[in-house]
Amino acid sequence: MTKVLAHEWGEHNVNVNAIGPGFVETPLTSKLISGPGVKENMISKIPMRRLGKTDDIVGPVLFLASPYSDYITGQLLLIDGGRTID
Repeated sequence: MTKVLAHEWGEHNVNVNAIGPGFVETPLTSKLISGPGVKENMISKIPMRRLGKTDDIVGPVLFLASPYSDYITGQLLLIDGGRTID
């Protein structure tokens, strides 16, 4: 969908990108990983050896919303600590 919309809106100088966050630990999601060994198991599969924080997502989102990304469109930016490289 991101690529299709980027094609359709590019001629109107509209950038269309997407953020693909990995698991981000928040007060709400921490309940999902509260079982014995669940958090450790998840972390073991992430090359950066930690779960994401909301602050990890903010910077890339601000970048994509800024003029510094004016020539970037149709992209999915994965913010997952490297989880999807394996």
